[in-house]
Amino acid sequence: MPSRCILGSLPAYTKRNQLSFFAYHSIRAISSLASSFISRVQDTGLKYHIYTSKSNNPFLNLSIEHFLLQKSPTNSTILFFYVDRPSVVIGRNQNPWLEADLKLLASGSSLKAWALDGSVENVSATIDIVRRRSGGGAVFHDHGNVNYCVICPTQDFTRDKHAEMVVKALRQDNPRARVNERHDIVLDQGQPDAHGLQLDPTDMHKTEFQTDVQQALKVSGSAYKLTRTRSLHHGTCLLHSPNLKKLSHYLKSPARPFLKARGVESVRSPVGNVYAGFKSDASPHFQRSVVESFATLYGLGSDCLASFEQAGERCELQQGPSWVCGSLDDSFESIPEIHAGMKELQARHGSKIHGR
Repeated sequence: MPSRCILGSLPAYTKRNQLSFFAYHSIRAISSLASSFISRVQDTGLKYHIYTSKSNNPFLNLSIEHFLLQKSPTNSTILFFYVDRPSVVIGRNQNPWLEADLKLLASGSSLKAWALDGSVENVSATIDIVRRRSGGGAVFHDHGNVNYCVICPTQDFTRDKHAEMVVKALRQDNPRARVNERHDIVLDQGQPDAHGLQLDPTDMHKTEFQTDVQQALKVSGSAYKLTRTRSLHHGTCLLHSPNLKKLSHYLKSPARPFLKARGVESVRSPVGNVYAGFKSDASPHFQRSVVESFATLYGLGSDCLASFEQAGERCELQQGPSWVCGSLDDSFESIPEIHAGMKELQARHGSKIHGR
């Protein structure tokens, strides 16, 4: 039976008793789902795992990633999706004062967000800054950007393997997508080849829109964390971010011309969205396409995709012969290792940078 988050309605007790009743039943429900998740993550008989987070907390989502990297069997392969609230995420070896305008991030400056009718509205919110545990450059996250993570045995890892998997999914909607020489995913901006050049449709590194005249737009950057037995590759994917024009402001430090410091500097690239405008189902559609590509790559059946879609509608885990898929939420902060991971990120890299 699937593990589910189920909270009953509160009886008409006093306010204090209502809170106690809610806390008791929340903890019990959370513990059931969390314990089921822990046991499945560590189950050596489950070789493939697919999870999506319903939380938009970057500290939680990065800590779930770290938990999966540390606790999963060495022969397993994991696909994990999450969408963060507005935040700037920097690499483990980067200097935040060189990579971002910290004053602008902390000021609660106006951000853009999609309304339900597809219009763009202004919102005001402090933008988190988080230092992830992997390398790579600084990136901006918002609700128009889906993050994907693949963890696999190091012996099976290459820097292009899962980027190609994502491009295969993106090409269902945008044939301009390809993997470039830096292992990023870009959209070529040229016109189709006039001579009708025939390209191998399985080649994820070339498109008919490639040109030396117009620079390709980056829609996905990647970062990696490699250990002796496990390798983690995570990337962003700009689907329809309404903040595209403001990225350069957030990721441009006014101190850069005056500050010399150690650390890895980001490589600046022009960026774009996969979709030209608002797409109400952009995130679930992208995840579904990537899961389909993942299932094809690893020889999983179609029932895996159907179970992933069902699990995404509810807070539950579903299991097949060699795989498990599920939907995770904010309650996973209750897992001790994940909670400790969040505190580590907040103490070392988040709160102190903003001075909170």
